[in-house]
Amino acid sequence: MKNIAFIFLIVTVFFLGFFPGCAKNNETTVILGSYTATREAYIAIIPLFQEYWYKKTGKTVRVKQSYLGSGAQSRAIAGGFEADIAALSLESDVESIAKAGLIKHDWKSLPHRGMITNSVVVLAVREGNPKKILDWVDITKSGLAILTPNPKSSGGAMWNVLAVYGAAKRGKVLGYDSNDEGARKFLKDVFKNVTVLDKGARESIINFEKGIGDVLITYENEMLAGRKQGQSYEEIMPSSTILIENPVAVVDQYAEKHGVKEVAEAFRDFLWTKKAQKVFSDFGFRLVDPEVAGETSSQFPSVPDLWKAEFLGDWKQLIPNFFGPSGVFTKIMEEIQREK
Repeated sequence: MKNIAFIFLIVTVFFLGFFPGCAKNNETTVILGSYTATREAYIAIIPLFQEYWYKKTGKTVRVKQSYLGSGAQSRAIAGGFEADIAALSLESDVESIAKAGLIKHDWKSLPHRGMITNSVVVLAVREGNPKKILDWVDITKSGLAILTPNPKSSGGAMWNVLAVYGAAKRGKVLGYDSNDEGARKFLKDVFKNVTVLDKGARESIINFEKGIGDVLITYENEMLAGRKQGQSYEEIMPSSTILIENPVAVVDQYAEKHGVKEVAEAFRDFLWTKKAQKVFSDFGFRLVDPEVAGETSSQFPSVPDLWKAEFLGDWKQLIPNFFGPSGVFTKIMEEIQREK
């Protein structure tokens, strides 16, 4: 299976025309490896950066792009896909690249602890909300079909799992105890209704747009971007949800190898500028820049109980405790499969 995945990656990279280094003396090529939910935002941001870089240096820059589920992208980069910049969904995905020895600097010492965007986990429902979904507890109703990505490949899926578990742990899900046992029971009851586990957040919302499922657990930015493009589904903001924090880091080993570290760092830093932050906002992301966040706050609904992943533990603990071989989510899915 690993060999098949690696071959798929190589074919994908070859097809997209990726190559390291400089194409011409006056042109530099950098490679961005990101997750699926960011594609449209980067397509809009890259020309702004190219204009900025040309004005500053008189040189042109090409930004080659790869988009996979965040976990899959992290593993690809750690395994040899030579992205100069990693812009992923979870802190742990960037840390995995650092553990592989490819990120040499303290990326969390940069502005906003290395985070470039925020979002929250929300529910998307059909127009008119025919299933009467008002909060988390409603998605445990018998007969519902829920869509969410697969944590094995998607960072968004991990955020979704933590959001479900944490809401119950915080005592915000009616009928479930606010302890580990109650949170575990709620997580299991929700995933009993999950009918499709897609490889990434983007694939999940595309399936929902095709008419599959009653409820989608998703990034708020994915749902807002879809509605902006004319989709008719509706957002349900849970009474309690997790703050999604999305990191970026220059992959030193590859950027140095390709001789593009200066421009890679400039691209990373450009993502914190007000111009880039505004574009992220246009595509449904909540922002890390306080000034721009204040200017765009009216487009985002308030969250009664907004909390961070740290409520459930450090990322070094969360990954094995929830998604490892003996993790909470892993065991729950095994139980659900046995009970079918």
